[in-house]
Amino acid sequence: MAKFWNFVLFQLGWFACVWGAANQKVLWAVAGTLAYIIFHIWRSPLPKVETSLLIKAVIYGVSADTLVMHLGLLDFKDEWPSPFVSPLWMWVLWALVASTINGSLSWLRGRPILGAVLGAICGPISYEAGIRMGAGSWGPGGQIMGFIIIGVIWGVAIPLFFYWDKTPLEQGFVKNP
Repeated sequence: MAKFWNFVLFQLGWFACVWGAANQKVLWAVAGTLAYIIFHIWRSPLPKVETSLLIKAVIYGVSADTLVMHLGLLDFKDEWPSPFVSPLWMWVLWALVASTINGSLSWLRGRPILGAVLGAICGPISYEAGIRMGAGSWGPGGQIMGFIIIGVIWGVAIPLFFYWDKTPLEQGFVKNP
């Protein structure tokens, strides 16, 4: 059941952050999603390991999204905290994705090729969905190149997050308690 709720809360957090960014109501979406992430860490069997994974994922994500933004391939609607880095709501989404590594995505552990393929496909689709909801836009001529670069970023991200995660298999949420 834990995997199911991890999946459902991930989807709710994603939708809330993207909808909030699209409608300039990001504060409550970010606060609610952060509350879930804090609960997720608190409930984790290894909170320090989980926190370390989430921090690494956020650093990776902020760096990647900021690069894509500065390449002119992607424009985010909400620029807070700075127009020079990706917005805060995206930082929260990267932590939210990392929270699925020991939850609803735990079945990918030990399957880095499958993780890379799914990341390379689902990452760009997720960005496109956010853009269609109004949370951002592709830069001039940036949609195809943006899809490719975001696909590479996410194709690396999912296996990398599993590599960074040091949760022993038997202590993660792999078994559905």
